[in-house]
Amino acid sequence: MSLKGFHIIFISLATLLCLFVVLWAFVLEASPALGMKIFGGTCALAAIILPIYGVRFYKKSHNI
Repeated sequence: MSLKGFHIIFISLATLLCLFVVLWAFVLEASPALGMKIFGGTCALAAIILPIYGVRFYKKSHNI
């Protein structure tokens, strides 16, 4: 597996992990504290940014 392929898989897995953490922080937690809400919000932001980064990386590295 090339480094480019590993990078795409890693970004995909990181996005899925962020989505799971958002689900855990906002839905599965019985009484989320402020820290848990901040953590969930940060992971929600990362779950939005990571796929954008992955697409831009794929387009940029397509010529390599």
